[in-house]
Amino acid sequence: MVHTTQCCILMGCLCLFYPWSQVCEWREPEELAALLDLELRENGEPQHQLLQRIRDVAKYSVKTNHPRFFNQLFAGVDYHALTGRFLTEALNTSQYTYEVAPVFVLMEDEVLSKLRSLVGWAEGDGIFCPGGTMSNMYAMNVARYRAFPEVKLKGMWSLPRLAVFTSQQSHYSVMKAAAFQGIGTENVFKNLSLQQVEMQGHLSLPLFTYQGAVPFFVHATSGTTVQGAFDPLEPIADICDRQGLWMHVDAAWGGSVLFSKEHKHLMRGVERADSVTWNPHKMMLTGLQCSAILLKDTTHLLKHCHSADAKYLFQQDKFYDTSLDTGDKSIQCGRKVDCLKLWLMWKAVGSKGLEERVDRAFTHTRYLVEEMQRREGFELIGKPLFVNVCFWFIPPSLRGKENSPDYNDRLSKVAPVIKERMMKQGTMMLGYQPQGGRVNFFRMIVISPQLSHQDMTFCLNEIERLGNDL
Repeated sequence: MVHTTQCCILMGCLCLFYPWSQVCEWREPEELAALLDLELRENGEPQHQLLQRIRDVAKYSVKTNHPRFFNQLFAGVDYHALTGRFLTEALNTSQYTYEVAPVFVLMEDEVLSKLRSLVGWAEGDGIFCPGGTMSNMYAMNVARYRAFPEVKLKGMWSLPRLAVFTSQQSHYSVMKAAAFQGIGTENVFKNLSLQQVEMQGHLSLPLFTYQGAVPFFVHATSGTTVQGAFDPLEPIADICDRQGLWMHVDAAWGGSVLFSKEHKHLMRGVERADSVTWNPHKMMLTGLQCSAILLKDTTHLLKHCHSADAKYLFQQDKFYDTSLDTGDKSIQCGRKVDCLKLWLMWKAVGSKGLEERVDRAFTHTRYLVEEMQRREGFELIGKPLFVNVCFWFIPPSLRGKENSPDYNDRLSKVAPVIKERMMKQGTMMLGYQPQGGRVNFFRMIVISPQLSHQDMTFCLNEIERLGNDL
């Protein structure tokens, strides 16, 4: 019986790698719920029925490893990483102590050390977190603890009003972190140059203040979510150094450029940061989820900030070196193993292979942009600096009518209709959004290693096919 169940599960997993012709098979929620028969009942089901359930789950799920999936900041599949993911699930351990995860404690330390070396740090600290949002929250929390260590015992009542600085296009996790940690979203200052902050601030010892608040944390971004922009890190670091502010670089999306000799200049100055968020599950294709918070600190701030000294887990009289019990660095107790998939992939292809992957994505992006520029109706929103290609598709009915009073209103409806059509037909997926004063435009992410020039040409042809009648 056990053998039959295992075969059933394995066959279900293989469904994921069937050469699906469609990216998705759209169904309305009511229809999909009925097709899947989601109700949980008293009695179990036979194996043949379970296998059909697994096939249905695969059939009606979005195929993010399809080469024409351009919708998110992750895509494609690396089979070495996938093997690591399967093994992680099979071993089912928690990454908090050496006694229950000896292999993975040592492995995580090696992987984090290698990532830090790419940032430019010979030593430091870090931990894998459940996503970039949590990594950014860790950075803000540790920065506050460094500035005001009494917060751990006495709480926010013991602190002055605090201020966070970031850019207008930074990830929304900055706002979430400020709300979650009691700093308050009104104390997150966006769209301000730090030079302006310095000039308007008051240098009152011992605390530098701005609009009545004490700045403690500057959140820079390397690879913004929509347009893939990179903040200038060197001048930001200069001001942080002068004012004693914690400099964090959210490189969840853009961090992988550090593998590339040709493109790592985009993050020039990152070694001057105090902390860096990096999501290998994005451009490096390790699979969800794999996010690291890296710190330059060597004084164990991460542990001092988060530790609760649970005696049933972190006994100090164990028979091995208890510094290997890294779980008290985390705000979690149980923590999933996220290092194996990255380690196995890195072992398989090496740093050189990862560099080639990054460079290939940039090459594909250049090809896509050149193809768009040859076609009528595709209007780029600036020249891409990264692998985010943002553009409008202008249908024939709107071309030459940019000065019409209803132009923007009509253009704003184009991307949502094309997106609906492509999903209902299952041919491809890419995202859209408004931003600032711009009405809805497409964002196409070009990273899948399965991607070909033919796929990108198909995408442009398909947008024309789906949108020419609008």
